Amino acid sequence: MKLDEFYMSRCLQLAKNGIGTARPNPSVGCVIVFDNKVIGEGYTSPYGGNHAEVNAIAAVKDRALLEKATLYVSLEPCAHFGKTPPCADLIVRYKIPKVIIGCIDTNSLVAGKGIERLISNGCEVEIGVLEKECIEQHKRFFTVQNKKRPYIVLKWAESADGFIVLLKKEKKRSVWISNGYAQQIVHKWRSEEQAILVGTNTAISDNPKLDVRKWGGRSPVRIVLDQNLRIPLSNNLFDGSVKTIVCSCASALKTNQSENNIIYEAIDFSKNIAYELCSIMLKHHIQSVLIEGGRQILQTFIDADLWDEARVLSGTVVFELGVKAPDFSKALLREEDLLGTKLAVYKNRSQQL
Repeated sequence: MKLDEFYMSRCLQLAKNGIGTARPNPSVGCVIVFDNKVIGEGYTSPYGGNHAEVNAIAAVKDRALLEKATLYVSLEPCAHFGKTPPCADLIVRYKIPKVIIGCIDTNSLVAGKGIERLISNGCEVEIGVLEKECIEQHKRFFTVQNKKRPYIVLKWAESADGFIVLLKKEKKRSVWISNGYAQQIVHKWRSEEQAILVGTNTAISDNPKLDVRKWGGRSPVRIVLDQNLRIPLSNNLFDGSVKTIVCSCASALKTNQSENNIIYEAIDFSKNIAYELCSIMLKHHIQSVLIEGGRQILQTFIDADLWDEARVLSGTVVFELGVKAPDFSKALLREEDLLGTKLAVYKNRSQQL
């Protein structure tokens, strides 16, 4: 690995620490190097706090070294005032002579303006070190910027014979397909995405909390599709602990029905439901969503070709009869063994950034 790639890979490592807390900002990593030694590093603080470059510069004990240092950052430094001042201006102020950038920020407020600011002030700029990896790191942010929708992750667990729900003697009963370790990983996934989405039948039959109780971090915004408001108010989704968005038809909703952290939104069920839900998520500034089921809502997004990643857990249990797993074109990215539960991760190649 080349030296520049080594330091950029460290930026990507750092950036992982801000996933789930930096949003709606991208979680960026930054490393400052002098004489082949790291003298400062940082990542994006929770929303409203410092950007990665600010934290990295603040970590440098001897600021005089900055005038001889190289700054590595996974995403183009911003050049506009938001919650914080422009990072490009800070780099110029400390006279950092060289900046190496992983990828350009496609946000119209930045989109090359940060690079222009640096170059016009005498800074040497190099772009595109580990560019593919940096784009992947910032996939949630780029999806919203470029496609005007959240990054969509599908998730389900299926039996060895391809069912997601067991049906036995006309009755449905719960059977765990994945093991405890895999279930903990699912809670980790929840902490990384801004929202989680389920359909009516899943909400009623499973009465899920959709939280991260088996992992640290922030529980995602809960979104539930409930056309005719069939889910009882005693359901865990209405406990008010987390912002919950209920998507229903206009005729089922009352005026000013939203209260206690429960928000009701009307969508048009005569249109494509997947696109309607994405519009609601965009309205609420949601960058990413984990869709956990059931089959109908998963298949709705698959049929609309409106998904980016699918994570499929497979167990050894055999159902023989049940609700079949969703059907989709598979582009396998990788496979893992989660202590006996198989994880297959797929990418939707038609939706690549």
